[in-house]
Amino acid sequence: MTSIEIYPAIDMRGGKCVRLFKGDYNQETIYADSPFEMAKTFVSQGAKWIHMVDLDGAKDGKRIHDKDVIRAATELGVNVQIGGGIRTEEDIQHYLDNGVKRVIIGSLAISQPELAVSFIQKFGAHRIVIGIDAKDGMVATHGWLETSTKSAIEVGQYFANNGAKIFIFTDIATDGTLTGPNILANELLAEATGAEVIVSGGISSLEDVKKVADAATHSLISGVIIGKALYENRFTLPEVLSEVTSC
Repeated sequence: MTSIEIYPAIDMRGGKCVRLFKGDYNQETIYADSPFEMAKTFVSQGAKWIHMVDLDGAKDGKRIHDKDVIRAATELGVNVQIGGGIRTEEDIQHYLDNGVKRVIIGSLAISQPELAVSFIQKFGAHRIVIGIDAKDGMVATHGWLETSTKSAIEVGQYFANNGAKIFIFTDIATDGTLTGPNILANELLAEATGAEVIVSGGISSLEDVKKVADAATHSLISGVIIGKALYENRFTLPEVLSEVTSC
């Protein structure tokens, strides 16, 4: 088993910390009233990274929860990556100038791939991460409300050929379901692109996380995003950190 990075997830909607079931905005569970306080709790438990998603921003195509993100990045001494509602160079500059380590480009990568590539070239491949969210292998956009005609592998290869070094892959069918991650799809993306892949969606147990860590021994999988399993107390963040970051 290989040491991997653990990314506790904070999905923000209506000013609260929520989780959706398979990306469905009508199947929402509220877990905390304050994204910042949730981030603070994760940091107190040992988190080195926080994965934040602006669900309102993803749906509306503009920054909504940037104050919560920037507060976590500047006050908590933790690495923050943010996705959702990022459409312009000014959006990216706003986050990177205010302490955020990585900005995740999702919908824009599909609608304006050349612009997304220009952002990788300008800000660097370790600051700009390409988020690939897929339904049945096809990439979904705009808060998962639309499905494109591009496959995850196609999109990954295009961006890897144009300088991308890190992908976050979410299998929407598993997200928020606690049914286990689609490790094979992540391995295939890593193999096809030669880039790092962070697994997202479906983690339900410590055993699932160990499976991701096992996959990292023979692939470029480098980390895993964990949301609902932590909120539902399937295991604690200290438990998972001790399991897979000290291998």
